[in-house]
Amino acid sequence: MISQCHTSQFCCRFSPPFGCHVKTLLRLLWMLFLGLSPESWAQQGTQPHSIKIEGDITLGGLFPVHSRGPAGVPCGEIKREKGIHRMEAMLYALDQINSDPDLLPNITLGAMVLDTCSRDTYALEQSLTFVQALIQKDNSDVRCSNNEPPIIPKPERVVGVIGASGSSVSIMVANVLRLFAIPQISYASTAPELSDKSRYEFFSRVVPPDSYQAQAMVDIVKAMGWNYVSTLASEGNYGESGVDAFLQISREAAPQYQIPIDSRAAKRANLTGHFLFVGSDSWGAKSSPILDQEDVAEGAVTILPKRASIDGFDNYFTSRSLKNNRRNIWFAEYWEDDFKCKLTRPGIKYDLEKIAQESQYEQEGKVQFVIDAVYAMAHALHSMHLDLCPGSMGICEKMDPVEGSQLLHYIRSVNFNGDAGTGVMFNENGDAPGRYDIFQFQLSNTTNPGYRCIGQWTNNLRLNVNICFVPDSVCSFPCELGERKKMVKGVPCCWHCELCDGYQYQLDELNCDMCPFDMRPMPNRTGCRSTPIIKLEWSSPWAIIPVFLAVLGILATSGCIITFIRFNDTPIVRASGRELSYVLLTGIFLIYLITFLMIAEPSAPVCAFRRLLLGLGMCITYSAMLTKTNRIYRIFEQGKKAVTPPPFISPTSQLIITFILIGVQVSELLPLSYFTWHFHLFARGVLKCDMSDLALVLCLSYSIVLMVTCTVYAIKSRGVPETFNEAKPIGFTMYTTCIIWLAFVPIFFGTMFIQTTTLTVSMSLSATVSLGMLYIPKVYVIIFQPEQNVQKRKRSSKAVASTVTSQLSQKDDKQNGESKSSAIVPDRSQ
Repeated sequence: MISQCHTSQFCCRFSPPFGCHVKTLLRLLWMLFLGLSPESWAQQGTQPHSIKIEGDITLGGLFPVHSRGPAGVPCGEIKREKGIHRMEAMLYALDQINSDPDLLPNITLGAMVLDTCSRDTYALEQSLTFVQALIQKDNSDVRCSNNEPPIIPKPERVVGVIGASGSSVSIMVANVLRLFAIPQISYASTAPELSDKSRYEFFSRVVPPDSYQAQAMVDIVKAMGWNYVSTLASEGNYGESGVDAFLQISREAAPQYQIPIDSRAAKRANLTGHFLFVGSDSWGAKSSPILDQEDVAEGAVTILPKRASIDGFDNYFTSRSLKNNRRNIWFAEYWEDDFKCKLTRPGIKYDLEKIAQESQYEQEGKVQFVIDAVYAMAHALHSMHLDLCPGSMGICEKMDPVEGSQLLHYIRSVNFNGDAGTGVMFNENGDAPGRYDIFQFQLSNTTNPGYRCIGQWTNNLRLNVNICFVPDSVCSFPCELGERKKMVKGVPCCWHCELCDGYQYQLDELNCDMCPFDMRPMPNRTGCRSTPIIKLEWSSPWAIIPVFLAVLGILATSGCIITFIRFNDTPIVRASGRELSYVLLTGIFLIYLITFLMIAEPSAPVCAFRRLLLGLGMCITYSAMLTKTNRIYRIFEQGKKAVTPPPFISPTSQLIITFILIGVQVSELLPLSYFTWHFHLFARGVLKCDMSDLALVLCLSYSIVLMVTCTVYAIKSRGVPETFNEAKPIGFTMYTTCIIWLAFVPIFFGTMFIQTTTLTVSMSLSATVSLGMLYIPKVYVIIFQPEQNVQKRKRSSKAVASTVTSQLSQKDDKQNGESKSSAIVPDRSQ
């Protein structure tokens, strides 16, 4: 089958089953990447509209001139800022470069600009135009009707592509351009996955990736002191991958919640002021995202790549008109949309210059980056030309054609200052450095309502908190010093604060730990400090009184002992039972002495002697006293029955009995222990011997048993005649001692000071009573009434017993009303 040749098309002869190679390859590419057949594309329009600018080197351009169309229609309404402004920025940059004598001299840059219609699949269809010149075609079997070879126009070779805008579009296009080694520089695509050079080797961008933006957002959240945030993402690679990057970085700082996007949800739920938004660069400092929702957006913090308005472009664009901008095939459509007019209406003529002056124009935010991308490609070509074509005034053979892999190397090496004054460069992943301005929408700022720059981010955040509104956004406020966090299960930013109580300190934010035994927590419980030592000082009132009593007692006891030794053979000393008296006085002396051990600073020797002597002094005293009262009682009882004396009443026997009783106390002494620390509720270290109250009571318990037993014998011996021996003084001594110790028990269980003072005073008082009742009168007689301390005739034990019996009989007779005139002189030698 033969078709006619035309100037704008080539004719081909289909020789089944092979057909035309070019058409077959294009069909395969369309079906491979799009799932579309050429016929379906033809239904959408026979050829895509494009802007073609002639030049020595052609650059491709992809811009979202139109928005995404409804179902079944690829393109919708024209996009004035993101489409026309950005596309015109590329044309402006080409004009600037071509007029620059120092950049690519004698080389003109051309362009082939295509519309992506904000749709990734449609953009992929358009991008196939860029690779047509790189597809090898076999035209050997193609003939025209006159049997001449067809005239096939050579497709324009594109050496690099500027674009695309949306990340999803750039990802789709980058897959095709990579196959044909065509470098690509995007001016707006920020998806982090485009940094993966194993998949997008030929992709570069003059804007930072969202991974930087995500880090900046996390730094903002932390700087604001927030730990309770939710994420909200728009559909597509830009929003979803950006949120993923934020969540990966902020895993320790924010919960991973996502909610469907709805620009008016907060207002419908009557939650105006409840949420504070942190927006990405797609929000930036634009008014369109918050139109009619300013009250909901109050306080919103937004991020925008650091940029500046290009004055040259403003002058260029505002001078565009339908007369001087015919190379832009979409400009008339933009004009109609901008001024709400219809140029094709008959009979109406518009004053175009007047319309241009009245237009509400504001430079789109990514214009700077479009210009930077074109200049980056131009600088790379310039460096490549200097290396491959030194001295050449135009394109040399080594650059015809331009090899894509080589050009990519030069692109990654560029480093220059763009029109905005900021540096343009790429890292190893083809990404631009992260530079952002931080804005806050301050509606309540009456002097200058709107977006206000509150900081910058360049690898680290610099935030001016003095000019920004910072509300609280926390699930749980930080714990105070000395408090640990008790985490709420499943919610990483929610916790309860628990005080490290007792002797605990704050080990870290989640744990408390005990201070060592000799330390206590600091006031803020962030650490431990040495525990101040509390001990009974000699100058304390709690020590002065016991020491005073002990000193008086020791002097008095020493005086008694010296007097008895000095008058050892006198009748009074012998009659009092010298041997037991010395033992008893020794016990009294030890009782007084223990006061100094109780008040002395605890140490190993002090604690050892304190445990040894605490019960020993009382044990010696009451063992001797019990032996005396027992002897009197046995003599008294034996005299009622017989004239023979009771056994074991000799001095030697009395000493043996006394030492046996003392031996029981000594055998009960536990192994000596050393001093240790004891802590009380006021976190003070009390230095005391390691002796519990129970151990102290047990230590004195045997002496108390002796004391009670002695009191019992004293009561039983109360019937002894008044002039007979020491029964009455011993009885009075024991009664008084029991009263003293009964008073001591309830006040003993107090603080260390009270316990020590009451114990020592009680012991001193009991010793003083014994000393005062039994020995002070004897010493008085010996010193001041020596005439009474004379020898009387001796009597035998039998005579003593007879005397006791006679006295008892006399007592009974008196009780019966009978009296006798005879009197019996008691024998004090017993």
